[in-house]
Amino acid sequence: MRYEVVLSNQAEMDLRDIFRYIAFELQSLGNASAQLDRIETAIKGLDRMPERFPQYKKGRWRERNLRVLPVDHYCVFYVFDKTAGRVTVLRIMYSGRNMEKEL
Repeated sequence: MRYEVVLSNQAEMDLRDIFRYIAFELQSLGNASAQLDRIETAIKGLDRMPERFPQYKKGRWRERNLRVLPVDHYCVFYVFDKTAGRVTVLRIMYSGRNMEKEL
């Protein structure tokens, strides 16, 4: 089965922030573009077998079936609904952040 993959508004903002940080703070436009390409490619791959990535088992997210897709030094947090045939990406964060606090 193929799932529809959608990004939340927050996930779209996260992608923009990641790009801005790498491109302007780290002054590496090429790396910023390449990093976004890798993250977006991984997200698109969630259209098949989204359950293959582990659940985020901390706090209240355990019951909500939140899953984590690692991409380089970033984590893509998403939920999927088999009935609706949809994967929703909620957040994309640098793995060094306090994820429990940010979620």
